[in-house]
Amino acid sequence: MSGNHFQQIKRRPDGSRGGLLKTRAGLVKTPFFMPCASRGAVKGLTPAEVAATGTQVMLANAYHLHIQPGEKVVKKLGGLHKFSGWNGPILTDSGGFQVFSLAKIRKITEEGVVFKRLDSGQEVLITPEKSIQIQLDLGSDISMAFDDVTGLSMPERSRSKEAVERTHRWLVRCITEFNHLTKTANATRFNLVAKRPLLFGIVQGGLDKKLRAQSLEFVQSQAVDGIAIGGLAVGETRPEMYKMLKFLAPLYDKTKVRYLMGVGEPVDMRYGIEHGIDMFDCVLPTRNGRHGQVWITAPRLRSGSESDKKLNLNHLKFAKDPRVIDPGGIESDQSDSSAKGGIPRGRCDCSTCQTGYSRAFLRHLFKVGDPLAGRLASIHNLRYLARLCESYR
Repeated sequence: MSGNHFQQIKRRPDGSRGGLLKTRAGLVKTPFFMPCASRGAVKGLTPAEVAATGTQVMLANAYHLHIQPGEKVVKKLGGLHKFSGWNGPILTDSGGFQVFSLAKIRKITEEGVVFKRLDSGQEVLITPEKSIQIQLDLGSDISMAFDDVTGLSMPERSRSKEAVERTHRWLVRCITEFNHLTKTANATRFNLVAKRPLLFGIVQGGLDKKLRAQSLEFVQSQAVDGIAIGGLAVGETRPEMYKMLKFLAPLYDKTKVRYLMGVGEPVDMRYGIEHGIDMFDCVLPTRNGRHGQVWITAPRLRSGSESDKKLNLNHLKFAKDPRVIDPGGIESDQSDSSAKGGIPRGRCDCSTCQTGYSRAFLRHLFKVGDPLAGRLASIHNLRYLARLCESYR
């Protein structure tokens, strides 16, 4: 890897690339999708079931795990890998997203962010330094810098420049704390003597191209192992997000891995991959799955949004449907086996489809409220996104 944690292996004319990301928990092939295990588990699924979908990296959330059960508890029990049973790499979000999602119960200062717990009303202060400490105590393999995430409402948009500048100041503090705590003298505290985790910086700037370019330039100038694009997928339209991704594509450092945060719709992942993105995360595949929504490959259509179709298994039309979720040749054009950016044709190879569970049976389970339905649909959706990434690799 020539001293770098990311190696680009192949770049294609469509703008996508394949590579390898080196983490202390093993090599990861890019591009890839990370399911959300905010509290340490992908909802309803065992680590073995998640791994069987082709998932390489799991995402957990430092803020939620700090609240319950607490990073000190996790550390005492052997770290998040042992605690959760997940053996692959783990990326931890810093808590920065909660600056956006919990906007009604937080107060931002230069020191950090004060959150008010919903269960007790107790105030919790998260600073850049505290966020790094929490992530290292959890045993994260990829830590995210703490950032100030803005929404798209007018009060939030008006502070975009302020938030970008604060994000940059906080990144410097995160790097300083990370380097201090991962030095040999302090590393034993976090069981880091053998291998150092990675640290990613986050680019902000909302939909302002000038701010985005300035933020990307600053983050790439710092001693970070990866570049994350934050503050998208927060309510903007799809054309607005695509316009920003297209603008940023030629500005990336080719030696750094790139992570688009919070994106998990297949069409958006394809656009991101074809504009230089290597990593994604989102709650969609499992949240949709628990509500009966699944993705399949559409017939004859080659790329973009038209290569995916979403089914709602709660629909009456599936009550007597004997087919598996994605039967391949029945609903897809078998002759089109090499569609650019598409998923290889043929029956889906997820365990739900391979076992032969019919749409009729799954609809029945959803109608009677059996949690097995959501589990089986989630497995299919995670495998669908993993296959999408594999098709670009």
